[in-house]
Amino acid sequence: MAEFRSAVVTFPGSNCDRDMAVALEKVAGTAPIRVWHGDPDLPERLDFIALPGGFSYGDYLRSGAMAANSPIMRAVKREAERGVPVLGVCNGFQVLCESGLLPGALMRNASQNFICRTVPLRVENSQSLFTASYEAGATIRIPVAHHDGNFFADSETLDRLEGEGRVAFRYLDTVNGSQRDIAGILGESGNVLGMMPHPERAIEDDHGGSDGRALFESVVGSLVGA
Repeated sequence: MAEFRSAVVTFPGSNCDRDMAVALEKVAGTAPIRVWHGDPDLPERLDFIALPGGFSYGDYLRSGAMAANSPIMRAVKREAERGVPVLGVCNGFQVLCESGLLPGALMRNASQNFICRTVPLRVENSQSLFTASYEAGATIRIPVAHHDGNFFADSETLDRLEGEGRVAFRYLDTVNGSQRDIAGILGESGNVLGMMPHPERAIEDDHGGSDGRALFESVVGSLVGA
């Protein structure tokens, strides 16, 4: 099997970067390269880039807003534009929206409370490189841990996401007030995924469930087999 070259970006306040790195190494068999937010560029010949969860810059201004302007994000945008897959989880999803790589915004939870529990999701799109190992319509259980996970976009954007099949995952119950129960969305070209639930925290039975593992298997399988 060809070597899978991935990178995990760490921002000040990231706290899930190690979880993401461990998940990638367990599934891909090779450890990802760790990249600091202040680095001017990414390593060459990357197959995959991950923006992890956490509280970058203490969620100052808006969650993900300051991290979206970190030097490394210019390189992430360039790589995404040329087709390199990018996954943003929780705070990473917020960063992707703030940087313009995904539409919409993540607002304060409707309950105004931090939510930390495992929730059921429905797989809405099983045709993307991130979800090919799932069955369309399948129910999976993935942990969430966020205070600002309420996805918001205008009606036109929401209709476009739905019409283009870019809603990847949907909550089966409204945990944070997200419009249309959206839990994860894809970019226009299909190579960028942002999601609030944490698949890296559900890759083996010791985590209480392994429903997140198929996401990483989907990515590795589609890229290594290409």
